[in-house]
Amino acid sequence: MTGQTTIDTTGPGDGAPAAPAERIPDAGLRGHPWLTLITVAVGVMMVALDGTIVAIANPAIRDHLHASFADVQWITNAYFLALAVTLITAGKLGDRFGHRQTFLIGVTGFAAASGAIGLSHTIATVIVFRVFQGLFGALLMPAALGLLRATFPAEKLNMAIGIWGMVIGASTAGGPILGGVLVQHVNWQSVFFINVPVGAIALVLGLLILLDHRAQNAPRSFDVLGIALLSGAMFCLVWALIKAPSWGWGDGKTWGFIAASVLLFAFFAFWETKVAEPLIPLGLFRSVPLSAGVVLMVLMAIAFMGGLFFVTFYLQNVHGMSPVDAGLHLLPLTGMMIVASPLAGAAITRFGPRVPLAGGMAATAIAMYGMSTLKAGTGSGVMSLWFALLGLGLAPVMVGATEVIVGNAPMELSGVAGGLQQAAMQIGGSLGTAVLGAVMASKVDSSLEGNWKAAGLPPLTPAQLDQASEAVQAGVAPVQKGIPAPIAAKITEVAHHTFISGMSLACLVAAGVAVVAVLVAFLTKRGDNAEAGAGVGHI
Repeated sequence: MTGQTTIDTTGPGDGAPAAPAERIPDAGLRGHPWLTLITVAVGVMMVALDGTIVAIANPAIRDHLHASFADVQWITNAYFLALAVTLITAGKLGDRFGHRQTFLIGVTGFAAASGAIGLSHTIATVIVFRVFQGLFGALLMPAALGLLRATFPAEKLNMAIGIWGMVIGASTAGGPILGGVLVQHVNWQSVFFINVPVGAIALVLGLLILLDHRAQNAPRSFDVLGIALLSGAMFCLVWALIKAPSWGWGDGKTWGFIAASVLLFAFFAFWETKVAEPLIPLGLFRSVPLSAGVVLMVLMAIAFMGGLFFVTFYLQNVHGMSPVDAGLHLLPLTGMMIVASPLAGAAITRFGPRVPLAGGMAATAIAMYGMSTLKAGTGSGVMSLWFALLGLGLAPVMVGATEVIVGNAPMELSGVAGGLQQAAMQIGGSLGTAVLGAVMASKVDSSLEGNWKAAGLPPLTPAQLDQASEAVQAGVAPVQKGIPAPIAAKITEVAHHTFISGMSLACLVAAGVAVVAVLVAFLTKRGDNAEAGAGVGHI
């Protein structure tokens, strides 16, 4: 095949790093490592941006398409489910057919699905094409990591992953800003249409630049039952986490899906020991550093995504900021990730991942503790300090944990390793939102009635208290029309005080998770197989 090379990853012996079967001659644009990085970054930017930019468009979509609140939730849930459930399988497809091909298919499909959403006239069509966005996004993300792993030599890989992580962090944090501008000054469809030219650029660059690398011992068959069992287990787990806030953590349906997930994971693990070419060879997890990297990615996402979820409500509903203003106030977080990610890559290359990862999670813990001290009247300077520290802490973790997972996997499983990394982040984010959301809800439920009475406000019926509690969990003051201004001011003060107490507790829990992650970080080390793709291309 044109533009393809075969890499020998069998290695000279047990425990020895694999070496390239051949060195690719200088071929101009094709296979150039830094141009490869730019190409995959453009594609990954689309997927990362879409994770947050759409949230800003949801109210406009609801109004324009006359959708219910539950329908609007499915705009996010459908995308997240499709992405999380298929990431590891998509990584396996890249290992089998080549990461260049899967990346190009992912970019093309994601852009096409985005355009179809922009042309949609019903909420059902939007949701269907959001599923396709998730499926094609799942193809794209692990393939990008596989291409970087195969293209960059070991001494440059951390720097490349640092820039890759910077693009993801900046796109995720910048989504609300760009989304607010597009929705406010163009329309909600533009949030999706913007992916079409970006996808076209990524496709053209990919066709011109990307070089396909195949491992000689790449998988030749598919573990169909393994794919079904893992997909079912992931679906049940993610579905339980998505529905837990509305069903309740004590509800039988929540625990029924969790139990089904555990059972399917157990069957999957059993089956993987019996099949000739398993979807995920369980021997992969004999690597303590790789397993620690996966756990670290989950813990990081719990602390980061779960904690940041409430900060957006704090900025918009307590401080009264617009979505654009709220996004601008998060620029210290984004900016620090942009600056610190390449520096973290260089530090990890020089000193190894343990100290930078542990230091990053320690900084994250301090930042989350600082965010637990925020009050209704906290100024922008103090907020910016904690947001910047959070970005500084996250950067080495995004870079280092990714390198630990991908670098400790054999070259022929780099796509699966990339899928593991992304799946760990998605599950961690879902866990963080669900668990910390439950912490917030419990604190608000236990405090609101007492705070309401202490303020001398008229008593609420149980139904009114439930409605008020649901509003306060989002930082919204349950002020009805016609209420006198002095009473409305008291209600707002009580609502914001109660919300902040819940947010503070959630941030403290997130800080505790980050402290546990510091200990896990000391179990990591530089990948034994980091040099499997080294030496190909040119720097």
